Amino acid sequence: MAKRPESFQRVAAPLRAVAQRFAFLFLLLASGAILLFGKADPQIFDRARMTVTDAFAPVLDALSRPIATGAAIIDEAQYLINLRAQNSALRAENARLLQWHSAARNLATENQRLRGLLQFIPEDSLRFISARVIADSGGTFVRSMLVNAGRRDGVRSGLPVVVGEGLIGRIVETGNRVSRILLIDDLNSRVPVVVGPDRERAVLAGDNSRLPKLIYLASNAQIQMGARIMTSGQGGVFPPGISVGVVASMDGNGVRAQSFVATSELEYVRIVDYGLAAVLDGGNRADPVEED
Repeated sequence: MAKRPESFQRVAAPLRAVAQRFAFLFLLLASGAILLFGKADPQIFDRARMTVTDAFAPVLDALSRPIATGAAIIDEAQYLINLRAQNSALRAENARLLQWHSAARNLATENQRLRGLLQFIPEDSLRFISARVIADSGGTFVRSMLVNAGRRDGVRSGLPVVVGEGLIGRIVETGNRVSRILLIDDLNSRVPVVVGPDRERAVLAGDNSRLPKLIYLASNAQIQMGARIMTSGQGGVFPPGISVGVVASMDGNGVRAQSFVATSELEYVRIVDYGLAAVLDGGNRADPVEED
């Protein structure tokens, strides 16, 4: 039994040698035959190529799927990276827009306040100073405000302070950069006024309440609810004709007035120089207000 492989090898060896010797000649003859067949029928190789392609199409499709899947994964990863960058950019832009929105709202509010201030139009010959309220000393025992205009801006004691709706008080102390306003409802405030169409004379006296009193009215004065109250010009501090408020109550506690101005909401005021002597505070004397 062991001799069979040896005899097979002895028979196959000459055949292998012949095949190796004539392989080149066989391939050359096969190439010539293929050329002859191609000349005789040109479409035979196209049909053969398509037949082979159809046979290997499932294999090629299976091989192409991982490549397409990998390309899709790469595209999705690139999209997510770009999406994250776009999201960061949109967040930053949104933050900037929120800041601009807040600034626009603040400017709109400030513009509205300034427009309200411009409702009061003094005569052309008068000089006025617009100032911002920087502190409010409102409380039980004092009713005053601090504004950011002082002697360097031409403010002096006794000058009336108005807004679009009317009078709110007068300057009582001035520093170089700041001034203090005594509001008309302060306990120390006294404003000569006229009331109603009959122009009944009185004095608006503050008592640190929301509704200052009208004192020194004539006993036979005919006052009606809602009557308009304006400065009379007596005393030389306030010029005549500045709106102050209206009659709000008439009872056993006397006649009380409601100011046109809500001082708790003020941001800007106008200090007007009517050219009158500030007799209540000694004219242009320097007042002890601390500078900013």
